[in-house]
Amino acid sequence: MREETEYRPKPLVEIGGKPILWHIMKMYSSFSFSDFVLCLGYRGQMIKDYFLQYHAMNHDFTMTLGREKSIEFHDVVEANPFTVTLAETGLATMTGGRVLRVSKYITEKTFMMTYGDGVSDINIAELVRFHESHGKLATITVTHPVSRFGMVDVDKSGAVDRFVEKPTVDSWASAGFFVLDRKVLDYLDGDDCIFEQQPLERLAADNQLVAFRHEGFFFAMDTYREVLQLNQLWDRNEAPWRVW
Repeated sequence: MREETEYRPKPLVEIGGKPILWHIMKMYSSFSFSDFVLCLGYRGQMIKDYFLQYHAMNHDFTMTLGREKSIEFHDVVEANPFTVTLAETGLATMTGGRVLRVSKYITEKTFMMTYGDGVSDINIAELVRFHESHGKLATITVTHPVSRFGMVDVDKSGAVDRFVEKPTVDSWASAGFFVLDRKVLDYLDGDDCIFEQQPLERLAADNQLVAFRHEGFFFAMDTYREVLQLNQLWDRNEAPWRVW
């Protein structure tokens, strides 16, 4: 994604004129989860600037200049206003290390975690209820991934029996969208901790990891082509993740 990320962090890549980070936060806030901690790394200052200028960039405003400065924003209507903590977590820190670094801001017994580049029509409230129902420490959302390649069935003679362009794969893959007990922080160890490796492996070995199966839409934005695909869905008013 060098076309997009050479000069800005991936979460600020725009879909329909808004950063994908905004889309993810709107997904959560539509289910009344509006308190966010952002783990900043590469070009994190740009994410800080986005939120510091959030109202100025998204609304008309009137300024009074002089000795007594003031600013009035117009038509500010936020059905689910965000509360955002922006935390520097290091340029080279791994995923688990970033969560560990912001642990002082995680005050509830249960918290959620996701990445800054994936959108979905997942029902967040249902995900949380599922997590509360099983009593384990961690829930991982899984989905059927779409193959990046066309799949070919070939017989012994080499004849093609069937061709399917980028089918949905039968196996399950992580879509992120974790729900975690605060005790999961005890599984994290230092800046080099990769959440998707030892912590998840240990949670699974301890029988503390349960999968929430999501059969709906999930799309991880990993290439410039996928940026274009998401924008096309948005422009056609066919964005499944727009649940607000």
